[in-house]
Amino acid sequence: MAHLLQELVFDSASRFPDEDALVHRQSRVSYAVLAKEIDSAAKAMLALGLDRGERVAVYLEKRLETVAALFGATAAGGVFVPVNPLLKPEQVVYILRDCNVRILVTSVERLKLLLPVLSQCHDLHTVIIIGPAETLTHGSNTRGALNVVSWNDVLMASNGTNGHRSIDDDMAAILYTSGSTGKPKGVVLSHRNLIAGAISVAQYLKNGREDRILSVLPLSFDYGLSQLTTAFHIGATGVLMNYLLPRDIIAAVEAENITGLAAVPPLWIQLAQLNWPINTPLRYITNSGGAMPKATLDLLRDKLPNTAIYLMYGLTEAFRSTFLPPEEVAVRPDSMGKAIPNAEVLVVREDGSLCAPGEPGELVHRGALVSMGYWNDAEKTAERFRPAPIRQSGLPIQELAVWSGDTVRIDEEGFLYFIGRRDEMIKTSGYRVSPTEIEEVIYATELVGEAAAVGVSHPVLGQAIVLIVTARTGRNLDQEELLSACKLHLPAFMLPSRIESREGSLPRNPNGKIDRKLLAQEFQNVFTEPAHE
Repeated sequence: MAHLLQELVFDSASRFPDEDALVHRQSRVSYAVLAKEIDSAAKAMLALGLDRGERVAVYLEKRLETVAALFGATAAGGVFVPVNPLLKPEQVVYILRDCNVRILVTSVERLKLLLPVLSQCHDLHTVIIIGPAETLTHGSNTRGALNVVSWNDVLMASNGTNGHRSIDDDMAAILYTSGSTGKPKGVVLSHRNLIAGAISVAQYLKNGREDRILSVLPLSFDYGLSQLTTAFHIGATGVLMNYLLPRDIIAAVEAENITGLAAVPPLWIQLAQLNWPINTPLRYITNSGGAMPKATLDLLRDKLPNTAIYLMYGLTEAFRSTFLPPEEVAVRPDSMGKAIPNAEVLVVREDGSLCAPGEPGELVHRGALVSMGYWNDAEKTAERFRPAPIRQSGLPIQELAVWSGDTVRIDEEGFLYFIGRRDEMIKTSGYRVSPTEIEEVIYATELVGEAAAVGVSHPVLGQAIVLIVTARTGRNLDQEELLSACKLHLPAFMLPSRIESREGSLPRNPNGKIDRKLLAQEFQNVFTEPAHE
């Protein structure tokens, strides 16, 4: 059994050396070849001076070198930091500087964009670029001490140096959250966290070697990274995809005989409105990163009648917490389900006592998936990682759990239901309103493509509700019709004070979720600005 992350690949390579581990475009890489690439990457990083626990950032789209670099960093005894390829140079440099990255793996094109600001990263000593190093024009903005080398050159020059000794409680990765407030935070994950997550997910999804899992989410997103770790754990095939349009995903499902697909609600909303082949090879699909609107769920169930649908809830600090089995989706489609294997999820009051069924409380997660905390931020770590509500008697040290900040309730049968995030709850007219509850009603009208409800300052209400929507494909949006539909299903205090129509898609954060924070900032003064004469 694997104890360290890279051993997921090495163990599968020893059992199924000739089976496909990864597919990217026309390239197919066996487990034996991927294991060799990871080993070579590890030796190259060691030769470049990577010390125990030092950070290696990977700023690339999904490709074979990306995976080899990530797992090579842990094989060397280092820590990988996947950087979302959608981030801009200033955001990338913030991450590199925040966690003191020593080696950066990126492409020639991306490095050229970073050059004007890379001098701010004082701990960075080497950049490994995909492509020949001579194609890079050295500018005055690079520090003279920065070593720029080619991926192929360092792999060929790597020697037999062994990686630093590691155990499963050592750091393996730092994943930066998109951040609901302030700068993104680096969540530190151990080898144990990542392997426990892969084992748990593979168990409830019933994954096997025959599965072919399409990876469309960023690898900087814990949900996206999970597609690889789960596949490697059971010797399945991961298919890497950087898609342009949602319909490209459906084409890839058919072309690559995909059996498993994971996505976030905004992407499922788009996919649900497209035509799917009658006999799709999909065995299952999963949703996390937010509640899937019931209208979208109904469309997917209709278009994918032979595909199992798993509704899940997770947070980067504990990776995954709950799942709803497919057989329960028709019975309780608004439920988050129950705890995943090897985790316990509790609903607690502010004093830490357990809530009664139906009583709203904070979701607290305990178990092997609880991460190590936030990088270099003791204050925020102490806020979120606190002693578990249930203490094991006789132990002098209390177990730490993740206090999610999410409000949920549990029913008599033990099924959980999401109510809202504390930092997203809208406080209007003395009420606390969940934007998710409003959005569910909006989607159920079938009048919109996408919807986001946000709270903005209001001189009388405290906060007013602003609803930003896009039109459904092939239809015009009638705001009056939408507002009338809302009045049928929402109390007066939950009605939007303003409806804003947009063309195209609503803005996304780097993990593909609708960026409510950005939308709220856009409308923050709409009710407080003085009227113009």
